[in-house]
Amino acid sequence: MNQLFSSHKPVKQWPFHKVLIANRGEIAVRIIRACRQLGLESVAIYSTADKDALHTKLADSAVCIGPANAANSYLNINNIITAAQVTGADAIHPGYGFLSENADFARACEQNHLIFIGPSADAISLLGNKEQARQTMVQAGMPLVKGSPTVLTDSKAALTEAKKIGFPIMIKASAGGGGKGMRVVQYPEQFESTFDLCQDEARSAFDDDHMYLEQYLTHPRHIEIQLIADQGGNTLAIGERDCTIQANHQKVMEEAPAPSLDDTTRQQMFTISEQAVAHIHYEGVGTVEFLYNGPGAFYFMEMNTRIQVEHPITEQTTGLDLIEAQFRVAAGEPLVDSRPTVANYALECRITALTPGTISGLHLPGGLGIRVDTALYQGYNVPPNYDAMIAKLIVYGPNRNVVLTKMRNAIDETVIAGISTNLELLAQLLAEPDLIAEKTDVNWLDHLLAAKEEDSYDN
Repeated sequence: MNQLFSSHKPVKQWPFHKVLIANRGEIAVRIIRACRQLGLESVAIYSTADKDALHTKLADSAVCIGPANAANSYLNINNIITAAQVTGADAIHPGYGFLSENADFARACEQNHLIFIGPSADAISLLGNKEQARQTMVQAGMPLVKGSPTVLTDSKAALTEAKKIGFPIMIKASAGGGGKGMRVVQYPEQFESTFDLCQDEARSAFDDDHMYLEQYLTHPRHIEIQLIADQGGNTLAIGERDCTIQANHQKVMEEAPAPSLDDTTRQQMFTISEQAVAHIHYEGVGTVEFLYNGPGAFYFMEMNTRIQVEHPITEQTTGLDLIEAQFRVAAGEPLVDSRPTVANYALECRITALTPGTISGLHLPGGLGIRVDTALYQGYNVPPNYDAMIAKLIVYGPNRNVVLTKMRNAIDETVIAGISTNLELLAQLLAEPDLIAEKTDVNWLDHLLAAKEEDSYDN
């Protein structure tokens, strides 16, 4: 059994004992379970749309923090801090999304003597801006795809820079994420109008119109390295994940270990990620994301300063509990000095709701090698206000072929009645010859969906 920490002091000696979970849905449920396992009290927060949500029922206590609109509830820093104070919480876990990578929130926790289960506000601020993160990682020795040396706001100046880099070119929002403000431009005559469109998206989503440019790699894969760093400067890469299957820059399924990655490149990616994270004095769990273009050719994209949606596949291949690891780092426990071994193979499929509504029937798969992370229950009303992901189906086994078969069977067994979901699409993808043969790249699914839509239109 792998272990991450060289000492396991009792929870009663930790600097916190009551954790407010500043999130909702499956990740809130996941964190509550970790709290129970460690003997920590948990406090759930919820909006009026989530008053009957599963995380409010499982936590030791629950507090309403505002209306359904996320801006006035799950993104309301003052209300969340007040909820922690009123309930006597001494720590806050942000989960993923919402305020998890918000430096102001982390700083507000620090200022109000609440332990933030994550990196420092300074680290979040440093890595939250893509251009600043790129420059920092260059100093730490990270390889980068050829790109603009500074952020850009003028389309004509950006076109001049794009011609220096070479087409095709990727336009990205500097403060962005989730595919917002991001477009590929094939030819110079398309550039300025596309740049303006990306800027409009960036202003709307992030209130920031600074953009940067990258050389566009035609057939890369998306590989991410899971890291953890303690308060003493020790850093460990504990595995990698392949997140290549994406639609409109949103991940659809992830696998670990990355099947296309050779051992030499894997070790290079581990080493350089550990060195970069140590260089910035990072603390906590984090993920460095790369574009991978073949053996020895990998390029830094960004670093996420939070737990990832896809963390379960790393847990199932290493036997580690990454939420517990976050708590132990925050409590000051030191890491071991060797990387964990990886056993098994794991695949995660994200189940999303295509429509809101009430779950009128529910059957989730089970059996050896199957895990479901969800906040669904029969009779639950899926609100229209938040992210569409409603469950994560994780399958693990001795090798990729076994796991692909097991995942197909698990999806066939899954019933979610009352709403529309993407289960049919997931089943179709798992039968695609290119996916089975690992002949995919980050653009593969977009091209596949476009082709299917065109065929449907023609028919």
